[in-house]
Amino acid sequence: MKIVITDGYTLNAGDLDWESIQKFGELTIYDRTPLDQVISRCQDADIVLTNKVSFDEHTIEKLPRLQLICVTATGYNIIDIDAAKNKGVAVCNVPGYGTASVAQHAIALLLEITNHIGKNARSTAEGKWQRSEDWCYTEAPITELSGKTLGIVGFGNIGQQTARIAAALGMSILYHNRSVKNTALGRPVDLATLFAESDVVSLHCPLTSDNLEFVNAALLATMKPSAVLINTARGQLINEGDLANALNTGKIAGAGLDVLSKEPPFADNLLLSAKNCIITPHNAWMSREARQRILDTTVENIKAFVNGQAIHVVNA
Repeated sequence: MKIVITDGYTLNAGDLDWESIQKFGELTIYDRTPLDQVISRCQDADIVLTNKVSFDEHTIEKLPRLQLICVTATGYNIIDIDAAKNKGVAVCNVPGYGTASVAQHAIALLLEITNHIGKNARSTAEGKWQRSEDWCYTEAPITELSGKTLGIVGFGNIGQQTARIAAALGMSILYHNRSVKNTALGRPVDLATLFAESDVVSLHCPLTSDNLEFVNAALLATMKPSAVLINTARGQLINEGDLANALNTGKIAGAGLDVLSKEPPFADNLLLSAKNCIITPHNAWMSREARQRILDTTVENIKAFVNGQAIHVVNA
C-alpha cells in the first residue's frame, strides 16, 4: 500500500513522528505540494493525507489507485466529497482535535486587545520604562472583562470551551447556533441580538454557502462602538473591507483575527493596516498537543479503513 502526504510540514515540522503512519505501507512525505503537481505525486497512491491541498473532481478522476483521502483537519471543504464518493473513495476527517487549543487562542487574542501585553512589553524592551518619570504606565487603556458580555457564534465544542474560559473571567455568555444546546453555559439568542448586546463577539462556526461574509457593514453597524470582534474560525465569514472600514472609522473598538480570506494574505489586504487589528498567522490549531491528536486520529482512521470498519467518514 502506498501512502502520500501532500503537505506535511504544518502538521509536523519535525517535532512529531511519522512512524505510526509508516507501518501501514510505503510512505512518501512532501512538505508542500503545488496544485499542478498533485496528480503526478499522488498517481500511485492508495491513501492520501492532505491538510490544505485540494482534491477536486478532475484530480480524483486522475488517481486510479486512490481508496482513501485523510484530511488532517476537521474542515473538509477542500475535497469534492461527491466526486470522491462516486469514484468509491472514502474521505475521513479529524473531529474535535483543536477544542482546547483554539479556544485558548481566541481568549489570548481578546486578552491582548484588552491588556496590551505585547505593546507594553515592547515599550519596556525599547527602554521606555527605564526613562519613565513614574513607577508604572500603560501604552493603552486596560479593560476588565469581568462583567462584560461575550457573544459566541457557533456553539459547538470550541465555542463552549471558549465560553467556559470566559465565564471563569467573569463574563456572561450569549450564543447563536443552528440548534439550541442543552447547556447552562450561555443564553441562546438570535444573531441580531447577539451582535447588538455583546461587548465581544467571537466566531466559532463552520463556513457554509449561507454564511459567507455574513459579518458585513450592516451587521458591524449594530455593534457597540466599544465592542471587539474575534475570529478563529474561517476568514471568509467576514467581509474584510467592511471590517477594515469599521475599525478605521471607530465603529467598533478592535478585532483579533487568526484567519483571513486568503492565506497567506495578499499585501493589499486592508486588515493588515487597519486600526486596532491584531492578526496571527492561522496558528490557533498548532499546539503540539493538538497536532499530536490529529496524527493519532489519522492513524485510527487509516487502521479502521484497512480493517473494513471506516470511521469519521464524511462522504458515506
